[in-house]
Amino acid sequence: MSSLSLVPKEKLVIDGSGLILGRLASKVAKFLLEGYEVSVINIEKVVISGKRDSIFKEHEKFLEIKSKVNPKYTPRHYRRPDNMFRATVRGMLPRKKPKGKVAFGRLKVFIGSPGNVKGKKVEIPEASSERLKSSFITLGELAARFGWKGV
Repeated sequence: MSSLSLVPKEKLVIDGSGLILGRLASKVAKFLLEGYEVSVINIEKVVISGKRDSIFKEHEKFLEIKSKVNPKYTPRHYRRPDNMFRATVRGMLPRKKPKGKVAFGRLKVFIGSPGNVKGKKVEIPEASSERLKSSFITLGELAARFGWKGV
């Protein structure tokens, strides 16, 4: 029997409020590769460090990337914060290998805090935005700026 067909170790719940996007995504990717089923709640409150204007300009530049030959090869430009986070985590997984595909399938991301999410609460102190000395914006602000209508 393949190790990929094993039952997930445990269900973990992470509250994304006030956590740094990249650090949170790397921890979540690690948990997924270790076999945990991970649910991230309050994803719109995750922060991105840097100056507001430079973050918006960088994202505008990313939205301009298109394929002139065939639109099917254009990268996906997500507008919702949960999809933006999923894309960030997907970039940290070996998604072309079977273990990466199975791991990515164990990720669940929620806008807000639904009451039906159960699992062991996990704290990630190294991803806290309290460590930041620079300015930051939330993922919800970025998404709202580029077309997300909000909850």
